[in-house]
Amino acid sequence: MQERGERESAAANHSSFLGAGRKSQNSEIRVDIEEDSATVNATSKALELSGSDTHAVSLRVICKVSQQLKRFATFSRPPPPSPTHYDQTKHAVAHALRGLRFISRDQNADNGWRKVETSTLLPQMASYPVHFFIRMEEDSKEFGEELFQALAKKRGINGDTIDKEQLKQFWQDIWDEESRLQIFFNMIDKDADGKITRKEVREIISISASANKLRHIKKEADEYAKLIMKELDPKGQGYILVQDLKVLLMQTSDPSHGENGQNLSQMLSNKLKSATLVQNPITSAKYFIQDNWKKIWIILAWIAVMAGLFSYKFVEFRHNDAYQVMGYCLCIAKGAAETLKLNMALVLLPVCRNSMTWLRNGNKLSRIIPFDHNLKFHQIIAMGIIVGVGLHALSHLACDYPRLIHMTRDKYAPMEPYFGRRPSNYWYFLGEVENITGILMVALIAVAIPLAMPCFRKNRLKIPRPFDRLTGFNAFWYSHHLFVLVYALLMVHGIRLYLTKEWYHKTTWMYLVFPMILYAGERLIRVLRSHIKPVQILKVDTDQKDVVILHLSKPAGFNYTSGQYMFLKCAAVSPFEWHPFSITSAPADDYLSVHIKTLGDWTNQLKTVFSKEKVKQSLPRLLIDGPYGAPAQDYKRYKVVLLVGLGIGATPMISIIKDIANNLKVLEEEEEEKDCSFRTRRAYFYWVTNEPSSFEWFKEVMNEVAKLDEKGVVELHNYCTSVHEEHDARSCFIAMLQSINHMKKGIDIVSGTCVKSHFARPNWREVYKRIASGHPHDVVGKHLLLFSLLCTL
Repeated sequence: MQERGERESAAANHSSFLGAGRKSQNSEIRVDIEEDSATVNATSKALELSGSDTHAVSLRVICKVSQQLKRFATFSRPPPPSPTHYDQTKHAVAHALRGLRFISRDQNADNGWRKVETSTLLPQMASYPVHFFIRMEEDSKEFGEELFQALAKKRGINGDTIDKEQLKQFWQDIWDEESRLQIFFNMIDKDADGKITRKEVREIISISASANKLRHIKKEADEYAKLIMKELDPKGQGYILVQDLKVLLMQTSDPSHGENGQNLSQMLSNKLKSATLVQNPITSAKYFIQDNWKKIWIILAWIAVMAGLFSYKFVEFRHNDAYQVMGYCLCIAKGAAETLKLNMALVLLPVCRNSMTWLRNGNKLSRIIPFDHNLKFHQIIAMGIIVGVGLHALSHLACDYPRLIHMTRDKYAPMEPYFGRRPSNYWYFLGEVENITGILMVALIAVAIPLAMPCFRKNRLKIPRPFDRLTGFNAFWYSHHLFVLVYALLMVHGIRLYLTKEWYHKTTWMYLVFPMILYAGERLIRVLRSHIKPVQILKVDTDQKDVVILHLSKPAGFNYTSGQYMFLKCAAVSPFEWHPFSITSAPADDYLSVHIKTLGDWTNQLKTVFSKEKVKQSLPRLLIDGPYGAPAQDYKRYKVVLLVGLGIGATPMISIIKDIANNLKVLEEEEEEKDCSFRTRRAYFYWVTNEPSSFEWFKEVMNEVAKLDEKGVVELHNYCTSVHEEHDARSCFIAMLQSINHMKKGIDIVSGTCVKSHFARPNWREVYKRIASGHPHDVVGKHLLLFSLLCTL
């Protein structure tokens, strides 16, 4: 899918800024910004500034303008942090504290209180309803209790219950901007002596970590408390004064962070704020067609061919003698049968993966045919088969056969050459080869297709034991192979036709012969190739939670592109099953790696087998088949790419960002190389996960890419959705600790990598606007591999 940068590019309108220079000087500073230029003028209102003062003020503002323009005009990664004193983190922490809140941002004060009032309230309430009304989850219960105690202490309330009026006061307190900061410090300074001890710092770290499901931070709460005390208590007094901490966080010695800087930052930020997009249906349809024209024309062509075949057979049998006996039911049955022949042939082609990969990689047809969506087309054709089977079977069983049974002898006479003597009951027809094969095919399809649906294939439905064994990937895999029987029955069914005697009019075999040979050949290639190219297991990591990491030897001639996948078979788990996994190593690596999340019966058994065999130091044998093409491999066609992965869905993206970093390094060394198929010059990677432990999966890769990417062309963004949004009180202290640790050690406390993590979910509209404004004339290639649906992009 492609997104054009110019769609949501920020408007570069003429903007101006009025602000005060030094307030004591009553000076006025005017900054006129247009496009990428800025003009700075400083004048005096009351007192005349000296030449040196005017020059100093102007220089500060010019520097600030330059920094802000560079920030919004380019999107390079900041330089690696170096160990330094806490002074450099004061502004970031102060910004976090000023915006802290105790209620989710999708509520406002009035609406939130109205929801509380309309809820079922008791005259007297224990503290736990407060957690509910401020929308805190179970993991935030401990934080909610501390918040309740701080609010109660502020209002002089003793006990664990409050009435409705007190609840309203609590609500007002947590919405008041000035009150919030004081409440936050009251939660830290429990004894209200104005001093924050290391124990109190450790407790608030532990509570905040629990509220954000950061168990590893909670375990290291004491060490992080030492770090904070070391930075804020350099004299070793054993405590931090609350007032000093407030001054330290809310003020900064750098005048550029004062009012001028804040207003300028806000003004420049507004350059990226576009008005609410109001698109009329015509514009929306235009963008939809532009993004999906390949799929649209293929589906329309498929429907047109089916309509043509149905109409052809309908008209043919409309003029047949049998029409006089069976009527339009016969025409519908024969028309549906013709579409079934086509669809039973077509449904095999998208799953001929070697052919799809070849067509995708080296054929000009890929410019007009969406080979990347082969499995989706496979599913659409399956829906067409269901419709065709329904029309064909119902027309015969519920219409044609009853009419033949109840037909008079004279009217039935033309049918005797085809059906023999007039049957006396309905069971006569069901005993014929044509109907036995047809009913068996319907039964097999009725088993296989439902088990292929995501709700059954991915065990989303809670089915009681022992019936839960009838669903899952294994059930899908084995039931899908029932189609071998379906095709055998279909060939027999197509030969034994009632109303067609000439062999050249029996066209079922003509439709099926080529797809069946092609599919059988592909399966044979898999068996031969996997045994001809054996692999050795170089490394196994089963220590990660719910993930198995395998490093395999790279067979000779195994050439692949980042974003592709391969099949694995482990006979120790199942002698028949092949499972697809994205390749996470880069093409330049001398090994193959895969990251396998334990989700189903096969993957769980695989982890169990490798965990046991790893202890015995004898690993089971693995066979591989591939590589096979995937949509993400087309990233090289774009100068700018946006890569998005959710959870384990980030696996192909890891290979891509490694490959981009490797290729760009090679291009730097070979600047004279003009003929290069690698076009990518900028990449944005967004990885979203709800488990902080997931960052361990690709920790080494992230650090490696950051080290290789000296110029910052690959912009890495990690999002941990279990951590509450920025400025939420539950994550405020975590944000402060994150800033301090990253400045001091260059390591992010959430991900454990050098890439600083973001909290909650990305604001995709802002992400798109930022990338679009940075590349207004480039086509941005967007590749998404989401393990489960996160949001609508």
